[in-house]
Amino acid sequence: MENIVGRIEREVGSWDGVITHAHRFGGIEFRLGRREIGHLHGERWADLPFHRRVRDMLIETGRAQPHHVLPHTGWVSKQIRGEEDVREVIELFRLSYERARVAQNVRASHGE
Repeated sequence: MENIVGRIEREVGSWDGVITHAHRFGGIEFRLGRREIGHLHGERWADLPFHRRVRDMLIETGRAQPHHVLPHTGWVSKQIRGEEDVREVIELFRLSYERARVAQNVRASHGE
């Protein structure tokens, strides 16, 4: 049976353009081009970057919490307590991925 990290890595890593590698503070990092869309710290935490407005909405709606180390940034954390949190973590990665795709497309349309 596949563990939590394996399920998340398989799903997020299957999205077009996403690459995975070791995160500098341990765990697995997911990138779209040069942009990090988030990372996992084992089976306990997912950390994802967002603009402040999105971050605030995610926290206000209970989908995430302020980053567990850098609470005053745009980063959010999602604690993974068990299998029941996997779907929500993948949804957060999908949101980060979609935002990164839009930014990538905007840069491409401006010839960057």
